[in-house]
Amino acid sequence: GKILLVREKLDGDRWTLPGGWADPCQTPSEAVVREIREESGFEARVVKLAAVWDRSKHPHRPFMPFHIYKLFFLCEITGGAATESHETTGVGFFAESEVPQDLSISRTLPFQLTRMFEHRRNPALPTDFD
Repeated sequence: GKILLVREKLDGDRWTLPGGWADPCQTPSEAVVREIREESGFEARVVKLAAVWDRSKHPHRPFMPFHIYKLFFLCEITGGAATESHETTGVGFFAESEVPQDLSISRTLPFQLTRMFEHRRNPALPTDFD
């Protein structure tokens, strides 16, 4: 299994999971499907909520003056093609041993990607949370 990452323009072209803020009246799963489409060009289906982590409890930088819960979903690609957007400069799939070193740690930490690979290998794992 490989993981979908995008290069985030606003963060020095560092790699991260597709994601962002939910639009008003949008469910979390609707938001992640939209973000994947907008940032990568792929259509996706949500399979599982893998983790809910409190951003302030982990070494994300920079500090934010408001509270953020980060939701991590396992998804399946259902269509589309790799397409850069106004937010991204690259789209790629990476095996666990191929994850780029230049991650956007304000958005995605190495342990979070490692944990997503573990959830992919073992779908019966319960949702992680702080």
